[in-house]
Amino acid sequence: MLDFMTATASGDFELTMDELRVVARYVAETAQEVLPVFEDANPSDPRPRAALDAAWEFVNGARRTKLQRVTSLDAHRAAKESSTEASRLAARAAGDAASAPYLHPIAKAHQVGHILRAAASAARIAEINASDDPEVGNKMIEQARQRATPVLIDVLNRYPLAPASKNRVEQLMTTLDASLRASR
Repeated sequence: MLDFMTATASGDFELTMDELRVVARYVAETAQEVLPVFEDANPSDPRPRAALDAAWEFVNGARRTKLQRVTSLDAHRAAKESSTEASRLAARAAGDAASAPYLHPIAKAHQVGHILRAAASAARIAEINASDDPEVGNKMIEQARQRATPVLIDVLNRYPLAPASKNRVEQLMTTLDASLRASR
């Protein structure tokens, strides 16, 4: 439930609007880096760009609104329609950026994806662009770890560990999750 008087979202714990802005900034910065991958493959599809723009509006102080929800869904639809794995991941990262302002304060492992999946997707895109070289992905995960602020790590630690998976993006996300928690 959102308490407009104290600017918090509460559930199993509380998240302040300032904390949500930190999370949204982290995701948006990553999405910004990989958005050209989608736009190069789909130059006439503006949906991921609109989602990223909506995320930045929130990061820069606007209230979270229906704009973030709608553009997030649109970017995820664009991801499903895109023809390559890299362009799908880039569109999904933009959708994740727009949905970050609505991170739920519930202690469920899948919520970690809303914080870290964009960074893991960017690492996977780098791997793809390097002929599936996992070392390139590992370097990107280290860069994502270094970009994480103490506030982001504090928010992450309110959630259970990222779920394990055989999916490469989720493996990268699990690696980033463990690395961030260990750095505390």
